[in-house]
Amino acid sequence: MTEGKTQLSKPAPSYFPTAALDHAVAGIGAGTVAVLCMHPLDLLKGLRGLYRGVGANIAGNASSWGLYFLFYNMLKKRLSPTGDPSYKFSSGTTLLYAAEASAATAIITNPLWVIKVRMFTTRADIPTAYRSLWHGLSSVYHTEGIRGLYRGTSLALVGVSNGAIQFMGYEQLKWLCTEQKKRNFKKIGKEWTVDAEKLSNTTYTVISAASKLLALTGTYPYQVVRSRIQNDATTHLYPTIPTCIARTWREEGFRGFYRGLGTNLVRVLPGTCVTFVVYENLAWLLRSNARKGEEKKLAGKDR
Repeated sequence: MTEGKTQLSKPAPSYFPTAALDHAVAGIGAGTVAVLCMHPLDLLKGLRGLYRGVGANIAGNASSWGLYFLFYNMLKKRLSPTGDPSYKFSSGTTLLYAAEASAATAIITNPLWVIKVRMFTTRADIPTAYRSLWHGLSSVYHTEGIRGLYRGTSLALVGVSNGAIQFMGYEQLKWLCTEQKKRNFKKIGKEWTVDAEKLSNTTYTVISAASKLLALTGTYPYQVVRSRIQNDATTHLYPTIPTCIARTWREEGFRGFYRGLGTNLVRVLPGTCVTFVVYENLAWLLRSNARKGEEKKLAGKDR
């Protein structure tokens, strides 16, 4: 797809006032569904307590995906020559916009992830255990102040590379698959329509898994350090980022920074696939309804 052809394309109608809000709503829905499906894998402690902390997990995941897609598509729309978030940018530009959206999202949602990590790493029966997301937020604020809620934020900002790499890979793979589908349509003489732009759920699953695998293996060490920094039970061992890095290297070596990678892949990849499949279908549903509504309006005017 050349830039010239893309610039001539008309932005697709949106269900909400802006296309960015369509993507935000689709992201919130996808994040919620992914948590409900995959939350038990975060605990792996048997049937009892499988959904402990699900409120914090949904709040963190849904808000993160919603805000990310909102910021990402706002940037794309603002800087697109056509005003269309689906405009085909270069890999470098996509990486930059994804990193900016990830950074903004990481700063806003960091308190939620602090509470999630602590709820997952403490037993529910101890007196200091958080009873809910709000209880956790208020407890941390009263005992540690704002600094406690934003513990690990610098690492979260380092981690924007994970989301940026993942989304750059996903966007490029999605574009390649769409172009291949167009060539197949042309080869068999089938007309390319707007409805044909939607790829299969299998394709979304494969490209989301591939992009996440690329991003996770390249940025996993920061996640290990971030988890140890935010874990209330290990704060005394890893009080600062430099101390955590030095201690991990000294006691565990290079392998320490990739501890749990295999388990993480098993846990994260299914959730990523669910998220993107649900997101793409919700985003498509909103676009389709908006387009049908616009067609009805035009048909009414022609009468």
